[in-house]
Amino acid sequence: MEDRGLLIAQVLPGSIAAEMDLAPGDRLISINGSEVRDLIDFRFFETEENLTIEVITAAGEEWVLDVEKDYDQDLGLEFADGGFGRTTRCSNRCIFCFVDQMPPALRKSLYIKDDDYRLSFWSGNFITLSNVGDEELERIARLRLSPLYISVHTTNPELRRVMLGNKRAGLILEQLKFLASAGIEMHTQIVLCPGINDGRELENTVRDLAGLWPSVSSLAVVPVGLTQFRESCYPLRNVTPAEAHQVVEWVGLRQDEFLAGLGNPFVFVSDEFYLLAGEQVPPLELYAGFPQLENGVGLVRLFLEEWEEVRQDLPLEIEPLKVTIATGVLGAIVLRQVAAGLNNIKGLQVTVKTIENTFFGERVTVTGLVTGQDLMNQIDPRNIGDLLVLPAVMLKEEGELFLDSLTVADLAERLKTRVAVVKGPRQLVEVLLEGPEHAELFVEDRDY
Repeated sequence: MEDRGLLIAQVLPGSIAAEMDLAPGDRLISINGSEVRDLIDFRFFETEENLTIEVITAAGEEWVLDVEKDYDQDLGLEFADGGFGRTTRCSNRCIFCFVDQMPPALRKSLYIKDDDYRLSFWSGNFITLSNVGDEELERIARLRLSPLYISVHTTNPELRRVMLGNKRAGLILEQLKFLASAGIEMHTQIVLCPGINDGRELENTVRDLAGLWPSVSSLAVVPVGLTQFRESCYPLRNVTPAEAHQVVEWVGLRQDEFLAGLGNPFVFVSDEFYLLAGEQVPPLELYAGFPQLENGVGLVRLFLEEWEEVRQDLPLEIEPLKVTIATGVLGAIVLRQVAAGLNNIKGLQVTVKTIENTFFGERVTVTGLVTGQDLMNQIDPRNIGDLLVLPAVMLKEEGELFLDSLTVADLAERLKTRVAVVKGPRQLVEVLLEGPEHAELFVEDRDY
């Protein structure tokens, strides 16, 4: 009984729920006779104008409440655990899983592997569908849980079973076709593992997924990420620059075909491929509205577009200021272009400091995985100047922590410097020209 429904955590003052005398600790069981299992059910059923609500109070009393309200008026309830209860965990053993390559003794949240279709709809998390049965597929279709974000990797059933380490993984095309027939929009991805799902396998997967257009509305190809903690993992290797060039060239040809046939480029590669291959990222119009930004597809293009806007209004001279920008190996390729432009301002000296990833291993080159330890160990306080600037992508947990749980304050204290965290070129320029108060996070000068 106590596990049924949703546990009320908060009742908003002045809301319909407050008028009904609902309180934290009560449990909402059903609406109009339909069991409420999670926040999605609640939001779906709550929209009706006439509601019959079953509640079990914290004292164990059973209430049945009738409510009349406007269609778009909510009840004013918030639920424990975000209204989702226990998150469905991943049951796969993917040969490329990044979580399995994490070092020990990091914070517990970094080792959690979810594979919950509800969070795919609600938060844009990528899922594999390997733990989704017919009942869940029917629910997705019935409640119109769209869009979903799906990790496909390959449409070859046997290969997908191997790559995901799950016997049910081979059902992916059947599942995608069912969701497409139900009108569910899907964004998909391929983690490209050299020698495994590239070449002919990649060609077949792209063809199969494009065949489900427009329900499958985008496909992102991202390179496998490998750390130094792979002793017990499946043997894999990184994408080489030559292979990255081949993928970029091949995808470019496919985009031309899809633009002609679908009116949309459909398939994209992540920014890492272009940077690794030494190629320019595509122009704005080839990103089709940037459907896979969270997958690192188009972030560089947006960064450069913002920089082009900002640089038009740069001053010719400012008061003397020396700044260091720390970034990852790939990020440095882009930031050097910005630094070159900023250094045309008389009085401003900007240095880009490339941080090698010794924490996860030097094969990891993205800025988002740079840790506080590596920053501390590789930045010489004597060379920083007046301010150290960090890209916001380095920080997790609402901008407070590096992946190794060190904080920006820890870094500032160790390096005896001021630190500003910025989200892009515009904020960077504001910090440099108008003061660090424009940064997302600023560690005050402590008599350094």
